[in-house]
Amino acid sequence: MSQIDSLPPLRDVIARHGLRAKKELGQNFLLDLNLTARIARIAAPLEDHTIIEVGPGPGGLTRGLLASDAKKVIAIERDDRALPALAEIADAYPGRLEVISGDAMEIDYRALADGPTKIIANLPYNIATPLLTGWLEDPWPPYFDSLTLMFQKEVADRICAPVGSKAYGRLSILSQWRCQANVALNVGPGAFTPPPKVSSAIVHLVPNPSANEIKATTLEHVTRAAFGQRRKMLRQSLKALDVDLPALFEALSLKGTERAEQISMAQFVAMAGWIEALQQS
Repeated sequence: MSQIDSLPPLRDVIARHGLRAKKELGQNFLLDLNLTARIARIAAPLEDHTIIEVGPGPGGLTRGLLASDAKKVIAIERDDRALPALAEIADAYPGRLEVISGDAMEIDYRALADGPTKIIANLPYNIATPLLTGWLEDPWPPYFDSLTLMFQKEVADRICAPVGSKAYGRLSILSQWRCQANVALNVGPGAFTPPPKVSSAIVHLVPNPSANEIKATTLEHVTRAAFGQRRKMLRQSLKALDVDLPALFEALSLKGTERAEQISMAQFVAMAGWIEALQQS
């Protein structure tokens, strides 16, 4: 018996259904049901929420979410081998688990939102970053109340990196503009099967509803130019923007000798706002 419900231990489920993790699908299955319950607590409360989960695999996190009284879980799984195991979980929690067989990169997540919604997932590592940026670049305010997501530790550090750090970059700025983001839990390789070669971390992101004063595409344009040549001063790296740089620097009280990692998220947002105002004039 498992620690959280009457279903079989995950190792037995994986063996019975032949669920060897596939590297090409970015799979690393969570085995520790105490850990999955802890992830559910980080994302709590769940009782009145629809939970969207990406890449449930054998359903360890799915079980943690359902045992934590999530109103409903919508699990998106590309690997057909996992569907029988997920069907067993659905039988154990009648009416509370919907499984969608499909590619997570092609799902209309907004259409799945049913009242208050949270996204909680041990993301497949090969699509984790594009999934996050897609959710953050969507029209704002968002349809979700929070994101609680497992990433490789290196990616988690980039999301939450402070200005001036080596990890600080385009992903940091987008994430911290749209949300309050923090590393909620570090997770060692031994929590997974097979154990990855890197450590992982849970990042909890709570949206800032007012982060819509500029277009995400404009901010992406500015940060791509700045960090595309991050060793160069802004007066060189921002030439790709094709705007009056002396006027931009004067408006933002910058010298132009700064480098991208020295510019705060708020300053990048101000740059994007200045450019949008110029385009509209």
